[in-house]
Order: sequence, then structure tokens, then C-alpha cells
Amino acid sequence: MSTFVLVHGGGHGGWCWDLLVPLLEAAGHRVLAPTLTGLAERAGELTAETGLDTHIADVVRLFEEEDLRDAILVGHSYGGMVVTGAADRVASRVGWLVYLDAPQPRDGEALASISPGLAERIATIDLEHGIPVALRPSPEQCAMFGLTDPAHVDWALARLTPHPRKAFTDPLVLTDPVRLLALPRATIDCTALLLHRPAILQERARECRRQWRIDAPHDLMITHPAEVAACLLELAGPASA
Repeated sequence: MSTFVLVHGGGHGGWCWDLLVPLLEAAGHRVLAPTLTGLAERAGELTAETGLDTHIADVVRLFEEEDLRDAILVGHSYGGMVVTGAADRVASRVGWLVYLDAPQPRDGEALASISPGLAERIATIDLEHGIPVALRPSPEQCAMFGLTDPAHVDWALARLTPHPRKAFTDPLVLTDPVRLLALPRATIDCTALLLHRPAILQERARECRRQWRIDAPHDLMITHPAEVAACLLELAGPASA
């Protein structure tokens, strides 16, 4: 049995994995899908200090409290920043580091600095209770995530929350970049979206030990859960009793 730790992207919460989790559990694996501080059901915990380091600490704490070993750590979108920072701190506990349509940042990089599209979207400051946020839920935001099925849109709009802007602008601080790059890494990308990423991010995706491409929109764990599960189950291998 493998343990999967699924880390959501900007504005989302652990809820976004609800269609994927049963497929992994049905194959005999354990799945943990935490919600990061200040988002979804934890929106009330949002403060002006909530940022990338806060979210990295959330995942590190989960690894330590659950005493996870050889876990398959998956990050979607902004979650790629979070899992990179977490894996840097608990490298000995990570079996695979998986980027699900997510950037693979290096030391000192912020998501806004390596994602021109995001930098443009957060240029105008939006406040939530006086705290700078981004990705305010809207039908347009759902369309950006690739959610077009009315059922998916309604489900997401009821759960999406604004994301702390600080988390997008905070630089990633690594303690051991060499050890981090030695971890087995895999990437599951959306075919069309990968072509629009900066060249350096495309190159980093090609450097991964395992690579998959799925013809799907950005929120592929919602729109294409079976295809995502098939990739992840290849990494896990057969479950044992």
C-alpha cells in the first residue's frame, strides 16, 4: 500500500480531489488531501501573514504528525510550489514528487515570477477583510480552470475561496536544492497548456523521470480523474494487504 498526499492549487481546498480519491483508495492505497491554511473550510484562518511558508509548514506538519514514509507527494498548480518546499524539508519521507500541471520552482523563485499570466492577474490589489488576495471565485475563474460542465462549475463555485496574494509572491527558500533534485520526480501535464508555459518550465518538465500528457484542462483532477488516477497508480504499483 502506498500513501498519497494530494496538495491543491490556488483558491481550491482538499475538496477538489473528491473525484480522484475514491479511485486511489479502491486500488488499496491511503490518501490524504489536506486543505491549506486560509482556504476552503479553513478560510477563517486567513491572516495578512498567510503565505507560501505557511502552506509548506502545513504539509510538513502532516508528514510528521502522520509519520509518513515513502509517500507520493502530489501538487496541483500552485501546489507545485508547496510540495517542492515541503519535499525539501522532509526529503527522506518522500518516495515520489509529482507535479500535476504545476510548475517546478527552484530556490528563490516565486510563482508570480515564473508565471507571467499570474503576475498579470494579480497586478491589481484585491482585498478580503483588508488582506490582499487573488483568484476571487467567479464563473470566469472557473472557465480559466477549464471547468465548463455546469455541474462542475456549480460544485466549484460553492467551494472556491480567494487565495492569499502573499503566497503567490513569496519566494521559495530551499535548504538543500541538490538533495531535492535527487528525489524521483514525475510530471502529469495538460498537453495544450504545457506549450504555453515559459521555456524553462517546459525544460524542467522534460527532466522528470516519469512524464505523462493528458488532453485535459487545468483542473484535470475534476474533469479527468480516471486518467490522473491511472498515472498515479503506475507510480504506486500494486497495493499489498
